[in-house]
Amino acid sequence: MSAPMNAAAPLSPTTGATQAASPGAPRHVVVAGAGFIGLASAIELRGAGWDVTLVDPGPSGGEQAASYGNAGWLSSHSILPPASPGVWRQVPGWLMDPLGPLALRWSYLPRALPWLWRYLESASTQAKVRRTAHALRSLLQGAALLHQDLAQRAGASHLLTHQGVLHVYRSRADFEADAFAWDVRRQEGIAWTEWDADTLRMREPDLAPDYGFAVHVAEAGHCRNPGAYAAALAAHAQAIGVRRITARATGLRPAGGRLQAVQTDQGDIAADALVIAAGAYSLPLAQAAGDRVSLDTERGYHVTLAPVDATATQTVQPAPRTTMMVMDRKLIVHRMDCGLRVAGQVEIAGNDAPPDWRRAEVLRQHLGALFPAISADQLSGGRVWMGRRPSTPDGLPCIGLASGCQGVVHAYGHGHVGLGSSARTGRLVAQLLQGATPDIDLAPFSPQRFAASAA
Repeated sequence: MSAPMNAAAPLSPTTGATQAASPGAPRHVVVAGAGFIGLASAIELRGAGWDVTLVDPGPSGGEQAASYGNAGWLSSHSILPPASPGVWRQVPGWLMDPLGPLALRWSYLPRALPWLWRYLESASTQAKVRRTAHALRSLLQGAALLHQDLAQRAGASHLLTHQGVLHVYRSRADFEADAFAWDVRRQEGIAWTEWDADTLRMREPDLAPDYGFAVHVAEAGHCRNPGAYAAALAAHAQAIGVRRITARATGLRPAGGRLQAVQTDQGDIAADALVIAAGAYSLPLAQAAGDRVSLDTERGYHVTLAPVDATATQTVQPAPRTTMMVMDRKLIVHRMDCGLRVAGQVEIAGNDAPPDWRRAEVLRQHLGALFPAISADQLSGGRVWMGRRPSTPDGLPCIGLASGCQGVVHAYGHGHVGLGSSARTGRLVAQLLQGATPDIDLAPFSPQRFAASAA
């Protein structure tokens, strides 16, 4: 019998696979990380016949995990990198604005500088942005449909909806000023519907009246409770035979250039293969596998207000009818099963610095300005949270085989699109370890691309 998903277990692989892996392939794989990327990878690998051990120090969907507190978008159109040409001109203003979307712990600046330099350089021209967008589109296209399939297998279809997402602007002029981004999306086959002020007011009556234009992207979906979805995927993984060990993967033990065991803080686990899917904590494993990657954290915050009483009418709870991103404030507002969530902010401070809860209070202020009918009592309540987005400076995750140890696959660095891209990433990981041709061209996601730029 498999060990409980959130309980400690002896450090040994499972042996009861009911399907055979492809001829000549390794049989036991450790997946380091039980967030959305790791869970999707474990499920796909188990379905392909591998013995799978999932290693993580915390429960899937727990508050310690980035998978718990994200904004819930299944956004197949989120293909623009975080930076854009000329963004360096805006950064000082963002840092000086107490309500701005970007914060930096100045004590962390010396460590962050190489990452920040690559961040600006990676989007220094429109051509670079278009190349990144094309690669991200290949990874994200069909995200909502892929997740519907994954959720159905896990008995969690009720947690996903497919009603599109909304980008809200103050005016059409502000939308037109963002023309390059939307032209990139158009070139990648993304369609949208424009809502004028009257339509926006009819469809979103609780939104502050100083917003008069919006773009609705119908192909996107969203998750009603990311933490519950992660927990459901973890339960499904257990049900199909994935073993769970409560530990943190800390290193590799190779022999003759091939993986022999995965080192953890609870002991070594003999393994033929390893998937590095530890999110913000992936860097030491990547280095142990022989690859010098550029990975840091864009720490994000959320505020979730308690849900309205089930007997109340919708008008009592001022909130968006459609999940929305408010473009001038760089945040997402989403009505979830667990309450009304406003999520956003980028804080550069590393993994270990304590949360700065002023960043969450900034989100609370924004939410009150966007939905002025929310009562002061409700606005002052709710739960705050901080999570660590594992981010590369060019906005492209690392997906591919390691260069220094056979049997190791990189699958991390998904930044702002971890949930949306996780279902396809799990498929890609399984294809790499099976020796099959990946669904998409993985060259743009090569973990070795940073070593080339640093040479």
